[in-house]
Amino acid sequence: MLSVTGVSKLFPGVKALSDVDFTARAGEVHALVGENGAGKSTLIKVLTGVYQPDAGEVVHNGTPVRFNTPLQAQQAGISTIYQEVNLVPLMSVARNLLLGREPRGRLGLIDFGRMNREADEALRGLGIQVDVRRPLRELGVGAQQMVALARAVAIDARVVIMDEPTSSLEPREVRTLFDVIGMLRERGIAVLYVSHRMDELYEICDAVTVLRDGRVVHTGRLADLERLRLVSLMLGREIGEVRSEGLTKFTGSHQASAEPVLLAEGLTIRHQLSDVSLSIRPGEVVGLGGLLGSGRSETARAIAGALPTDSGRVSVGGVPVRTGSTPAAIRAGISLLPEDRKAEGISPGLSVRENIALAALPGLSRFGLVDNARVDKVVDTFVKRLRIKSAGPYQKVGELSGGNQQKVLLARWLAMHPKVLLLDEPTRGIDVGAKAEVQALIDELAEDGLAVLLISSDTEELIEGSDRIIVLKDGAVVDELTGDAVTEDALMRAIAAEPSGPSEPGSPAPLTNPGNPAEPAGSAHD
Repeated sequence: MLSVTGVSKLFPGVKALSDVDFTARAGEVHALVGENGAGKSTLIKVLTGVYQPDAGEVVHNGTPVRFNTPLQAQQAGISTIYQEVNLVPLMSVARNLLLGREPRGRLGLIDFGRMNREADEALRGLGIQVDVRRPLRELGVGAQQMVALARAVAIDARVVIMDEPTSSLEPREVRTLFDVIGMLRERGIAVLYVSHRMDELYEICDAVTVLRDGRVVHTGRLADLERLRLVSLMLGREIGEVRSEGLTKFTGSHQASAEPVLLAEGLTIRHQLSDVSLSIRPGEVVGLGGLLGSGRSETARAIAGALPTDSGRVSVGGVPVRTGSTPAAIRAGISLLPEDRKAEGISPGLSVRENIALAALPGLSRFGLVDNARVDKVVDTFVKRLRIKSAGPYQKVGELSGGNQQKVLLARWLAMHPKVLLLDEPTRGIDVGAKAEVQALIDELAEDGLAVLLISSDTEELIEGSDRIIVLKDGAVVDELTGDAVTEDALMRAIAAEPSGPSEPGSPAPLTNPGNPAEPAGSAHD
């Protein structure tokens, strides 16, 4: 259905693709895997007309093609669902779903009634119930991703490319996605699936192509490839080395101080959090467990002052911190790495240097003038410490891989010398190699005496990386796991436990709308 032969792509100082051969067959789900920077995104952009190959050819349905724009690729039946939702937030769900294909009346005006009906039917066919007249921005990230999926399927595509499609979805939405993929397979549609989640790959993919440093190092049936062998191919390391180092780079428990540096008490936000309390000691990693919508991100944002609270207290080192004020939290030594690095983290048009120094500029200035020598020193220190890969400090952050963008964000907040670091999904959407580096860095920071709050949907990461785990459900703390009780079984039991009794008056409503299974009713960040 779609293939490339001998494709190469050069950028200044970088050979992104080198003599790549790849084939996506009709009715096949083909996994494309590799570390960030391996060439996956570049290959997708060549397939969809964003980039033109410097050598080689693209063949679609048996005919050599040259797509000069993504629109040409879409018109040829190639649809792409990106990890970061690329729809129009101010427009309605229906407008986004039928953008460019709106039904029109006799005078050429948009028939909004018909458009809403068609959009509603398309979404219901995928098991998604949502008011299609609402602005897209009012939906949670997961629901927006499902709208992007529905749009991709609705254009009668023959090839569907999915780039980390489950990174923002909760379990039932993932099941809906997999059902849709099964439907696409039955229709004879080729699916190109990019993901770093091994369980997903082995559940739904038929074939796999592994890229490393812009070259194909393996292609074949996924069922014939052992998981450790797949990881070793991606990393370029021997399988025995991967086996001996385990599933994550976390080394175990940390040596924490006796007294907590962060104390959060009774954090309450109507319909989002109910009396959430936790503490973190210097040198300790405390995990926040729970499903999407449990209040994990809201807790971190409330501590960091990014979400105003109705009641509750936060203190650092025994000194109260004004809640609802991000500047006050930063001055107190609290730094938050947000879940959505694109929307709330990086400034893609600014350089690596500018992004790292952004928060620390007041401390790197004299008499209102930036001391460039001090900025250069700070940037050089953290680029080396975090092993940020770029063409140089003046390269735009938007041009870096996801893993390196995440490291730039970490560098920005570490440059503030925080006492407490709140990490919301720090390894989301990055490859196994970059994930291992970030995990090792979290361990190193804890060993240096930093207090760390870790939020992760990766159970292995949460279990192996945390000294204690606070379990949230429906915006309230339901359990705390410590010592030998920090296990996957204990975490799953705590999450699945039934409420002990009826809700107290004024307690938060469930964060998932029962009448709308695809739409979180709470924050879009969790």
